[in-house]
Amino acid sequence: MVRLVVALSAALLALTSHVAASNGDDAVPLALRSISIRGEEAAPGKTRCYSRSGPSAEAVVEAESTDGVDKKGAEGVDNEAHGGTAVTMTGSMNSCTGVQATGCAQGQGETRESVNDSVKQGQGETRESANDSVKQTKGSKTMTQTQTMTRSGLAGPPTMGTVSNSTMAANSSSKAGWWFGEIARQGRAPYNENSEYKVFRNVKDFGAVGDGQTDDTKAINEALSSGGRCGQGCNSSTITPAIVYFPPGTYLVSAPLIPYYYSQMVGDAIGVPTLKAAAEFEGIAVIDADPYLPGGSNWYLNTNNFFRQVRNFRVDVRAQPLNAEATGIHWQVAQATSLENIEFYMRDDASKDNKQRGLLIENGSGGFMANLTFVGGSVGASLGSQQFTVRDASFRNCQTAISMAWNWVWSLQNMRIDNCQLGLDMAGDGPEQTVGSIVLLDSVISNTPVGLRTAYSPDQSDTNGTLVLDNVDMSANVPVAVESSRNGTLVPGNTKIESYVQGRAYKGTSGQATQGIRPALPRPAALVDARGNFVSRGKPAYRDVPVSSFVSVKAAGAKGDGVTDDTQALQALFSSLRPEQVVYFDHGSYIVTDTIQLPSNVKIVGEVWPLIMAAGDKAFKDQANPQPVFRVGNPGDEGLVEIQDIVLSTQGPQPGAILLQFNVRGSQQASTALWDVHFRVGGFTGTHLQSDRCAGKPDDAAATPDPNCMGAFMLLHVTPQASIYMENTWLWVADHELDIPGEDKLTIFNGRGLVLESTQGAWLYGTASEHSVLSNYQISNAKNVFMALIQTETAYFQGLPDARKPFVPNPTFFDPDFDAECTDSPTCARTWGLRVQDSSDVFLYGGGLYSLFDKYNESCALTNNCQDNMVNIARSQVHLAGLSTKASTNMITLDGAAAVLDADNRNNFCGTVAMFEP
Repeated sequence: MVRLVVALSAALLALTSHVAASNGDDAVPLALRSISIRGEEAAPGKTRCYSRSGPSAEAVVEAESTDGVDKKGAEGVDNEAHGGTAVTMTGSMNSCTGVQATGCAQGQGETRESVNDSVKQGQGETRESANDSVKQTKGSKTMTQTQTMTRSGLAGPPTMGTVSNSTMAANSSSKAGWWFGEIARQGRAPYNENSEYKVFRNVKDFGAVGDGQTDDTKAINEALSSGGRCGQGCNSSTITPAIVYFPPGTYLVSAPLIPYYYSQMVGDAIGVPTLKAAAEFEGIAVIDADPYLPGGSNWYLNTNNFFRQVRNFRVDVRAQPLNAEATGIHWQVAQATSLENIEFYMRDDASKDNKQRGLLIENGSGGFMANLTFVGGSVGASLGSQQFTVRDASFRNCQTAISMAWNWVWSLQNMRIDNCQLGLDMAGDGPEQTVGSIVLLDSVISNTPVGLRTAYSPDQSDTNGTLVLDNVDMSANVPVAVESSRNGTLVPGNTKIESYVQGRAYKGTSGQATQGIRPALPRPAALVDARGNFVSRGKPAYRDVPVSSFVSVKAAGAKGDGVTDDTQALQALFSSLRPEQVVYFDHGSYIVTDTIQLPSNVKIVGEVWPLIMAAGDKAFKDQANPQPVFRVGNPGDEGLVEIQDIVLSTQGPQPGAILLQFNVRGSQQASTALWDVHFRVGGFTGTHLQSDRCAGKPDDAAATPDPNCMGAFMLLHVTPQASIYMENTWLWVADHELDIPGEDKLTIFNGRGLVLESTQGAWLYGTASEHSVLSNYQISNAKNVFMALIQTETAYFQGLPDARKPFVPNPTFFDPDFDAECTDSPTCARTWGLRVQDSSDVFLYGGGLYSLFDKYNESCALTNNCQDNMVNIARSQVHLAGLSTKASTNMITLDGAAAVLDADNRNNFCGTVAMFEP
């Protein structure tokens, strides 16, 4: 495993919060504890950074009142999509270093997620959403795509407390029940030696009662851990997946529930279960994704804590003592992780004795969260991680809604904060600004004395505390919109802020420190809903779809054993698919040796990330003639596409494989979509691209690429006539091993990450693309593109060889020509983090693009010169807000010339600009 050591800033060392140790009694001091990134403890005063990659229409809802606990309402708002479609979404991302200080900020609150269902979708494209029951017909639009609107004059978002039919279902099941608890379970872990290993677990099969009186802790933890899964002492494993189902009920727990690596905890989406902390609860949180050990170490390395989901729950800590640091979820995680559709309930008490919090994230490299509701508590969400995307969260009656202790860059969209004392605290407790960058957009704060508190000053020497507010309504009883912890009121309240920027803002090559109101950015009608908010849409739960409409790929003849060629079986299924059916990929590894053609109307649900493996010796071997593995529709097709929870990969070298080609234009905004769809090349069992064959070689021998260690040609291609909505999608070429002990570094050559040519509308929430050779994000001839947030890492091995090898530039896919672009600089031919060429109406709200090594050597990260260039803008109209890059001499080049320099924009770890426009 490669590790990077960098000096820890004094600002981070100044953090003095703490978290309870995993035994629930001892507190582990945070302040000067060594920071561990990717394994080893760092020396005192140092950070050890191992960089890898690594709608909500919320509404008033009443929770079950038990054991004398008062009923509380979780409130939110409708979120309609432009054109009458109810849609919402969230996004998340990855990063390189993680502060593993035991406990940074502590947050309390309650999180609520509404289940956004897409159901009964037939040939007429009739679509019903649980957030808003609506019918969409082909071609229905309220504005043309060429129209451009500003938010002035548009009706504002609905007020807090609006009741909508997105209300989270009560704790009772419907007559039919949710298909998830009824479908036949045929998923198997094909690379697990135990043929009896169970992928699907129902907690009631392990003895959980769910009556609110019986202590279900032991039974639930047995469901989460049984079968020799990857827990304490295991850094990672893909061969022991588990999807753990909670039927309706109230589950009383007295100690943390620990989801092991590669786990999905899924509550019933119709009768949403409650996880209730007992009065005598002992431990850091009801759900603990990374337990602390005595001395402050963790089960997992937080920046490698991948592949986790928790969704459809109420978490209630109100029975615990008021002054106990009761926490709903401890979520110290990395990429391919998500919290969705969760309500957090804490004591509604404004006294200083109230220490309860909803969500605690003190470290890591996430990630994505959506549809969360926090009610009561001292802090709703206490946060600190390299980067994250959060979409749709409501906070009510919290003392502080969001406390951000540190970060590199976070993107928050559609926050709803009501009746709190402080909306967002990014000032910290010490004299230094430890937060790198926050972008807050399409949000409402009401009945709250102070909307936001910051420590930034435009005369400071760095860019720490960069902040962008875009379409944030604080007009309803918010006396102070933005407050300085040093200088008092910066922006008076009771107003709607169209745009506010603090940090370094650039127009072309001219940049200066700024802090104040700016003109609103014009938003194209193609990207926004009827209120002018960027369209978002939650993952469908198909609550109204009967189990009989789900078609198992194994029942259709596919084996999923990692050996059998399943190409014909899968193609036969997709060719015969009826519009009302949902394809269910039972967990397994499905070998595909030729292109699979998917229809333009298709819905796919995977069981805990089944693998689609491009394989064989013919179809995908020629990089001069690349072919798609999954081809969704054909150019010019219009339809409805919903794909969730699958992984696409290769078995062995497939340098001519395009893992997913997306051709379909949505019949409505955001109606062609991916949720939790990940691309993972190498580094795990079954790929034949592991450390026993493709170990990283930090010496000259690696300058000649090994043809046996090539991955794919491209991970995802969105073609010109397509539209796409993506949420929590990770395009990862493995930099280190996941299954063979040692987590050794890898050298795997993958050509390109995402190539996007769409002009019809693209919404990317919480996406990351890491370690491809030529580029991670390539946007060419595109229009109407929204990204919040994106994250990249340059391939660690580059320099041995550089980006000129082993892939030949292909102008069809707009590849960079490093021979023409690079002269005598040895660090020029490196992975581009983001290239935007010949495109317009491209919006970025948060980006973390990192370079951490040169020829596997970490010293360049200390001097911030691992590569020459990171972002290229050419002949394009873009708006970049909250962009952070690491160790790239030029953060942004404009039409081939350096425009924004890292040296001019230093932040806590990265270089950061608040705003860039050509």
